[in-house]
Amino acid sequence: MDDVVTVSAKKEFIRWFLSHYQLKKKEGTWLFNYILSDERLLERIHFTEDLRNREKTMIVSAICSGATPFQFQKLTKVYYDVEKAFHDIRLNPHEDLYVTVYFRDRLTCSRYLTVLEGRPLQDQRVSQETVMSLLAEIIMDQSIRKHRMRKLQEEIDSALSKGDKGHFLALTAEWNELRMLELESEVDN
Repeated sequence: MDDVVTVSAKKEFIRWFLSHYQLKKKEGTWLFNYILSDERLLERIHFTEDLRNREKTMIVSAICSGATPFQFQKLTKVYYDVEKAFHDIRLNPHEDLYVTVYFRDRLTCSRYLTVLEGRPLQDQRVSQETVMSLLAEIIMDQSIRKHRMRKLQEEIDSALSKGDKGHFLALTAEWNELRMLELESEVDN
């Protein structure tokens, strides 16, 4: 690949990703932390949207995504166990690893695009249908989040009027989390 992504940029992205998203497979967090601890591995990791025809690939998904929770592929073998991926990565630090991470608004997230090699919409023939599908996904995510926030505001008002402190605190925590995601998405754009 022609793109050169620095080790420090990869470290920064992985740290940011782990601090902002919960992974579907919690073991993925310690795998990323292991990769962070070894600069040799960071040099060999490549974030990409195109995993086709790669010898060694990995998919990691946050809980906000509908993608496969975790998948590791080496040649023709496919594993869904993080531990098998860990052992292979540990025993073969000289091999390139191509990774796709799935999380909300990833293709509009400037932090992800900074480390993404083979930019998703460059050097590839992307159909208008694919672009429209991506835009629809982004708009739908934003719409669902805004709808949930409006619903939470109503429920918060109801909890306040009933004097239900526990319910009020739980609802406001969820509202604050959604608001932070909304603010991050505004900053990334």
